[in-house]
Amino acid sequence: MKWTPITQATAGSNLGDYEHARADFTWEDAGKSLAGLPGGRGLNIAYEALDRHVTKRTAVRWLDRLDRVHDFSYLGLTALTNRFANLLAGLGVGRGERVFTLLGRVPELYVATLGALKAGCVLSPLFSAFGPEPVLQRIRLGEGSVLVTSPELYRRKIRPLRAELPSLRHVLLTGNDAEPGTIALGEAMAAAGTGYEIAPTAPEDPALLHFTSGTTGTPKGALHAHAAVLAHLVTARYALDLRQDDTFWCTADPGWVTGMSYGVIAPLVLGATLVSDEGEFDARRWYHVLSSRRVTNWYTAPTALRMMMREGDELAKGFDLSALRFIASVGEPLNPEVVVWGRDTLGLPIHDNWWQTETGAIMIANFAGEEIRPGSMGRPLPGVDAGLLRRGDDGRAAVTAGHVREITEPGVEGELALRPGWPSQFRAYWNEPARYEKAFADGWYLTGDVARRDADGYYWFVGRADDVIESAGHLVGPFEVESALLAHPAVAEAGVIGKPDPVAGELVKAYVTLKPGYEPTEEQRLELLVFARKALGAVAPKEIVFDPHLPHTRSGKVMRRLLKARELGLPEGDVSTLEVSG
Repeated sequence: MKWTPITQATAGSNLGDYEHARADFTWEDAGKSLAGLPGGRGLNIAYEALDRHVTKRTAVRWLDRLDRVHDFSYLGLTALTNRFANLLAGLGVGRGERVFTLLGRVPELYVATLGALKAGCVLSPLFSAFGPEPVLQRIRLGEGSVLVTSPELYRRKIRPLRAELPSLRHVLLTGNDAEPGTIALGEAMAAAGTGYEIAPTAPEDPALLHFTSGTTGTPKGALHAHAAVLAHLVTARYALDLRQDDTFWCTADPGWVTGMSYGVIAPLVLGATLVSDEGEFDARRWYHVLSSRRVTNWYTAPTALRMMMREGDELAKGFDLSALRFIASVGEPLNPEVVVWGRDTLGLPIHDNWWQTETGAIMIANFAGEEIRPGSMGRPLPGVDAGLLRRGDDGRAAVTAGHVREITEPGVEGELALRPGWPSQFRAYWNEPARYEKAFADGWYLTGDVARRDADGYYWFVGRADDVIESAGHLVGPFEVESALLAHPAVAEAGVIGKPDPVAGELVKAYVTLKPGYEPTEEQRLELLVFARKALGAVAPKEIVFDPHLPHTRSGKVMRRLLKARELGLPEGDVSTLEVSG
């Protein structure tokens, strides 16, 4: 179906005219918007987010689970983050050490994040709905020295595995009660001073370590520098049309890159008020938050929007959404139907955008005041150069003698690639230089996403070139799920794919071959689902089917591509590498 383009009448949008903005933009000029550390001592994300503002204006408006409102001013958060930085110093935690957070949307998350950055540590946030195994793996890979978490999460996910984390010297538990081997964060913060001077921090000093799933092997730790704060600032202005006097709500969990870059850093750097809701998703509650908190800019996920759309238009009409000025979405492709539903039901179209953990900030977007083409992820931001590269048989960009071929004609699918040079570009995969090097070719960063571009420069997402699953806005590595299933004594082999779902985008589906002596019964299937859920948490498979004859390559690797084709009823394509049985 062909959708009619939409233009939202937005007076005085931050971008202005798109073509002029791109032509006039330089990162050097944009950098003048940042304050820098006093005395020319460098650049620090936490200073740009808090100390530079010196105001009693509300920085974080936190709603607890009972819908009670707690306001934290910029001055108040500055003092609290100073206390946390002093606490780390008192524990002997040095610059460059990794501080992990395993927290939901609670005030301690913001304090620990910005306090750790003030102390020159590398902050690595974890998704609180992860099971014990993903948490253990990421802390171990990142060689975490400090973990900030809640007593409940510690008991369920860390304490049983603490002995397997030799680098983890300190565990700080929210509240005032500690248990053996931990520190009560509340008491420790109360004893720390409120004065703290941020040491000289270079723009290239490491600041953030975000783990993202891969198709094979372990999760990848994408390392970002303090310089990323400039991209957070610029992209929030242009792609989210965010201003200092706005009230901004990013619904993404702070354990993911979106929730950190735009749920913590960007709105504070701009001096806006960010809304944080501790409660879980509920359509009525979310409408209430939008209405009662007078949210002006809302950044959310397609899954949530589709769920709200399913609730019907009447629910939305019961709330005053007149304060809303701009709505954006990210995490997975946004259906054209949802863009139009936003216009018709919420009074505003939804602006899709695209980026990755590795890019650190929004790269391609639909902008305020510019034409929206429903189904398109938009056009590159000022300062971002994108292109499409011709692909080889494996679906990835074809590199011949170190060179790639760029696609110039419209409508042709290719691997989406970016010219390096934007400030939030990841600087490394943690301790994996070879893996990092493979992400670049011939002056391009290779995203692994397949897209096409129309004649006017709008990009349209086609899919992943690899097997990574996009479920409810999260990237799920099939290898990680397969490994968890293989830990069960009944499982001989497992192949994991994403199954299309109208709400979540994709659901994690596992094909399992059982060992001799185990029967493919309903009881066995339920046992495996529970087993995987305990190990993996929210990224566990939602569906398991038994298959004694999984397709393999001649080298013995399960062919996920073939499983996906069979699931979708599509042609199986090239099977020349398929293992021949008999």
